[in-house]
Amino acid sequence: MTIVRHQSNKILSQAVEHGGLVYVAGQVANDTKQGVRGQTEQILKQIDDLLAAAKSDKSRILSANIWLADIRTRDDMNQAWMAWADAKNLPARATVEAKMAAPDVLVEIMVVAAQK
Repeated sequence: MTIVRHQSNKILSQAVEHGGLVYVAGQVANDTKQGVRGQTEQILKQIDDLLAAAKSDKSRILSANIWLADIRTRDDMNQAWMAWADAKNLPARATVEAKMAAPDVLVEIMVVAAQK
């Protein structure tokens, strides 16, 4: 089976296709001056773009891992998530609090999706 890597650099690939699945690396916002909702909206757009490049979309997400710098901001993240998610095809999901790589990073999201 072929492995296809998207947007690779010295450390990682932003997405990897293999065996009918797409593995999207943990995504963080480019504009970290925004709050949790704004960062989440940016991340979800990045996920949309990566899934499209790998012949998939949000309706085919199987699982999502979400890390928040402060779990008390979960409602703000969920507002963006619920506005974006395909309500008829919700993935398995975990949301946890974690120490982030930088103090202005408030959210990170990683998903696995099936290809079309």
